[in-house]
Amino acid sequence: MTKTVVAIFDSHSQAEDAAYIIKEKGLRDVDISIITKQTEDSNLENKRGRNDDIDDGVLTGGVLGGLGGLAIGVGSLVVPGLGIIAAAGPIVGILGGAVAGGVVGGLIDLGIPEDESRRYEKEIKEGRVIFSMKCSSEHEDDIKGILENCGAKEIKSH
Repeated sequence: MTKTVVAIFDSHSQAEDAAYIIKEKGLRDVDISIITKQTEDSNLENKRGRNDDIDDGVLTGGVLGGLGGLAIGVGSLVVPGLGIIAAAGPIVGILGGAVAGGVVGGLIDLGIPEDESRRYEKEIKEGRVIFSMKCSSEHEDDIKGILENCGAKEIKSH
């Protein structure tokens, strides 16, 4: 059975760390989505010093620039009520095709209930980072453990 595991982080670097650990464990990094509100003071440095395959111009401000070694798409979108958000993973295509539905609609498309999606959108507005990953039930506990070890303040499965 497929689950969507969702975590709330206080910083995008924590979410990036979790994504890299998941990749190092051999799990499908293409199933990871990360959403954060982009601000003018967002970190422009790739703290890992990796040779990123993400074009510097793709992501205004470089908010999720450290994700270059992962096989996930990254982009910036303007979402009414949120401003500019930085997103990575399957959520990029979902939001890009239906910005009118905003983040809530995109999260619902990832399998997250509407009431939880609205709460996650509020967390993004307040500056936190939403990490989601589709996974099989057999990997759910491993992923939750990684997210917890990387500093997730809340973790749920849907």
